[in-house]
Amino acid sequence: PLMLLFIQVKCYHEIITIGYRVYHSYDLPWFRSLSWYFLLCVNYFFYGETVADYFATFVQRREQLQFLIRYHRFISFALYLTGFCMFVLSLVKKHYRLQFYMFAWTHVTLLITVTQSHLVIQNLFEGMIWFLVPISSVICNDITAYIFGFFFGRTPLIKLSPKKTWEGFIGGFFSTVVFGFIFSYFLAQHQYFVCPVEYNSETNRFVTECEPSELFQMKKYSVPPLLQTVLGWETVNMYPFQMHSIALSTFASLIGPFGGFFASGFKRAFKIKDFADTIPGHGGIMDRFDCQYLMATFVHVYITSFIRGPNPSKLLKQLLILQPEQQLSVYKTLKSHLVEKGILQPSLRG
Repeated sequence: PLMLLFIQVKCYHEIITIGYRVYHSYDLPWFRSLSWYFLLCVNYFFYGETVADYFATFVQRREQLQFLIRYHRFISFALYLTGFCMFVLSLVKKHYRLQFYMFAWTHVTLLITVTQSHLVIQNLFEGMIWFLVPISSVICNDITAYIFGFFFGRTPLIKLSPKKTWEGFIGGFFSTVVFGFIFSYFLAQHQYFVCPVEYNSETNRFVTECEPSELFQMKKYSVPPLLQTVLGWETVNMYPFQMHSIALSTFASLIGPFGGFFASGFKRAFKIKDFADTIPGHGGIMDRFDCQYLMATFVHVYITSFIRGPNPSKLLKQLLILQPEQQLSVYKTLKSHLVEKGILQPSLRG
């Protein structure tokens, strides 16, 4: 999370600095301070949500934190309103339009950087494999698309990036799918990569120990008749996650590059070569992560839509926060439900 926070802050700084330079807004009253204040507010909100979701038992033991978590959204909103009022008070007649330009610029930048980095953290808590496979697929696609384009490229792909070719785009797609499929196979064998990251309140550290879900248990699949004649196999053993890796790799190679195209269009619009010069010869941090932000959002949506079911561990943490009478009510309701389904005997006393 600290590394993600550093990358997020650097990307935010690079985009905001472009706004300052393009609109010559260095003399706007309070605006540089307000830009960083809004970043602080949004990070406070998102990191607070993460603490409330994944550190419930830790929070339960500390009375001061209980207050902050209970009223977290109200405090976050109050902090944002403070910044909003400060912005209104800072408006100067001769700079109205410019100030609203920069206000919108700041909020769009927050949406691009902070929201996406929050989603990356959410993906990490689902298991390291949901972070490593997507990010590696994007990197693989960048490299293989360049190689195929360099050696076989003839047909221009898009005017925003004249060096991009259809040959590189297609070659990068097939290479990335194969890479993702093989890389997933090796990661799926290790608990450290497939288990959700959970906070152990007894040891005060994160743990990645679990009984791997069905996604990460080897299964036998029938090979389609058309491929049986080519491969000579009737069945194949593989992890179900490898099928999902195809979807992740496909997005990384077909849609992910459009994040780069978007960044290219953005830089052309403001007549700049790179977002910054943080990395000598490679531009800024944002130049390296332009495709990753789209990927983070897709992975989060994919997990919530097709993978994630009810989380017993997370539900248990929420139950432990309830008052004793509320916990007893939940217990009685659950017991009644289990008796009705025939799982428990009516005579069972608890």
